[in-house]
Amino acid sequence: MKHLAAILADIKVQHTIFALPFAVMAAFVAAKGFPGWGLLGLITLAMVFARSSAMAFNRLADEKFDRENPRTKQRALVAGEATQVAYIVFILVTGMGFIVTCGAINTLALTLSIPALMIVFLYSYTKRFTPYSHFFLGAALALAPVGAWVAVTESVPAAALLLGGVE
Repeated sequence: MKHLAAILADIKVQHTIFALPFAVMAAFVAAKGFPGWGLLGLITLAMVFARSSAMAFNRLADEKFDRENPRTKQRALVAGEATQVAYIVFILVTGMGFIVTCGAINTLALTLSIPALMIVFLYSYTKRFTPYSHFFLGAALALAPVGAWVAVTESVPAAALLLGGVE
């Protein structure tokens, strides 16, 4: 339980809250009005699972670099407040939570759930091979409104991609 509290403190819930309005807005636009509390709840749950999994994955992938950076030396993994095993279990649980939630939304959301996780995980490694890693971070963040649109319409029209692109 101590490890879980440290991981939750380390993954920055405010980053999930930052991306959530873009997903909610896209759900309203796709639904041409209120999409319903149940669907908004599932979209929110999917966002929390995906972002939590991605942030934890990033902390695990960057552990070696975080040890050398004065700004990141206090992160839970580096400071010994959580273990690699605890992070891996957290990533597996939140990743599966995302996939299961997507399955509860619709078939297309379920189909796209694993590629979406791969994209949000990829960002953690782009910092090592390209100066454009923030482009990949933007692409990962753009998945929020696109995913919400998929949740409402079970389709990916150009409008959804445009909305993701402006995020």
